[in-house]
Amino acid sequence: MLKAINLEEGTVFVGGGGEGYHSPQTLLLKYANRHGLIAGATGTGKTVTLQTLAESFSLAGVPVFLADVKGDLAGLSQIGGGDAKLAASFQSRAETIGCEMEYQAFPVTFWDVWGEEGHPVRTTPTEMGPLLLSRLMGLTDAQEGVLNIAFRAADEQGLALLDLKDLQSMLVWVGQNAKELSLKYGNVSTASVGAIQRSLLVLENEGGQLLFGEPALALADLIRTDGAGRGMINILAAERMMNAPTLYATFLLWLMSELFEQLPEVGDPDKPKIAFFFDEAHLLFNNASPALIAKIEQVARLIRSKGVSVWFISQNPADLPDQVLSQLGNRVQHALRAFTAKDQKALRMAAENYRPNPAFDTAAAIQHVGTGEAVTSFLEPKGVPGIVERTLIRPPYARLGTITDAERAAILAASPMAAKYDQTIDRDSAYEILARRAQSGSAMGTSADGTGQTGDASAGQGEFNRGRRYEPAGHSSATTSATKGSTQSATRGRQSDSIITTFGKSLARQAGAEAGRMLRGALGTFLRGK
Repeated sequence: MLKAINLEEGTVFVGGGGEGYHSPQTLLLKYANRHGLIAGATGTGKTVTLQTLAESFSLAGVPVFLADVKGDLAGLSQIGGGDAKLAASFQSRAETIGCEMEYQAFPVTFWDVWGEEGHPVRTTPTEMGPLLLSRLMGLTDAQEGVLNIAFRAADEQGLALLDLKDLQSMLVWVGQNAKELSLKYGNVSTASVGAIQRSLLVLENEGGQLLFGEPALALADLIRTDGAGRGMINILAAERMMNAPTLYATFLLWLMSELFEQLPEVGDPDKPKIAFFFDEAHLLFNNASPALIAKIEQVARLIRSKGVSVWFISQNPADLPDQVLSQLGNRVQHALRAFTAKDQKALRMAAENYRPNPAFDTAAAIQHVGTGEAVTSFLEPKGVPGIVERTLIRPPYARLGTITDAERAAILAASPMAAKYDQTIDRDSAYEILARRAQSGSAMGTSADGTGQTGDASAGQGEFNRGRRYEPAGHSSATTSATKGSTQSATRGRQSDSIITTFGKSLARQAGAEAGRMLRGALGTFLRGK
């Protein structure tokens, strides 16, 4: 019997087979950072393949991050073999492919943007940046330009954008100072600012205010091992996020970008630092601009040298752009159905992505493999693509399926991440600073940026505060009334000053003109006399 955990050092056992199959099929950890693809029609076994690969990475000491879009990957936290019928099927499969079943639970940390099914996972607008935020909100080029200006102005003003209300407040400030900012950065239209604010409101209604905040997720808390040296499996509860697919895709793209930007260059390590599984990968590319696709391709190409293994999971390889698909050296292709001419074309294209095997027709194999079977190709030594093989995928060691609320609660309570992430922190940032500037600016009869504009800016900030139902410390209706009163008095005072100043300037201009005429007359008389 072949024991999966006792294979050659640096090797992951994926599966094998009996008659007509090549046995065994292994993934070389040294080349796992050349990325991978798991594809196949619904119900063909993609999720089980994802689970077994996650288990194998964990056993090799490689941390894993994956999104649980259907709720059935949480079983990784529980020991398998409890279902007698399923266990008998798994045992038969194990005997066929030549491995022993060693049922066990794996170290798991649950994460959830909403903080319900896992520890809250957050980032800040500053960390996500204007490009991904524009993608998240579906902004036009002009609106994206205004958002870039808002971020630049926040940097220059020393205003930290840590949550959604910080960004909303900053956009109010940009709208109030559009004239000055337009002279410096280019056109800032209030229509674009309003469109961005409406998009932020939609994002807020979808739960975006929970995604943005502190404490922000630290990558070091994903790249961990347990006491036995097994890699931590980080599971993002994504069932609810799938109702907001753009939020889901943008968040995972941000996380992948953060890995790319923060991890040091390591070349080709003996094993990855972390394995990243992107389920329902087609959502990443739906309605994506060419610039965004280029960024994704760049990250996929260059993140390899950071020791990150990225796996895309989708129904059809055609869901991924060619420039991204070309970066995926390790492939597990489950069955594709070809009911239409379009399906048959996609099947032929999928088959052409593999190094042919003279023993069988690749397209026919892809169409006819059963559930839990696949055609596979893994990189061989020196990074050479392996010949395509028909493979029976190894059964999982952990539970296959969901877990109970009590089991999830017990794991969350025992997690060391609870003390760090379960409580939200609201630091002094752009919202609070601009609110204070607006109050002090109103009392002095100046705008929030001190440019000497009228009190309209502070009034707009007050409307923002009431609309968002956030009140600065000590802010009340009485304070608002007093502020309005002082603003009106200051405005009337400036109007009176303006009348006196204008009258004085008019008298000065008249006196100057009269003096000029007298001087010109005297000079003319003098010259004529000459």
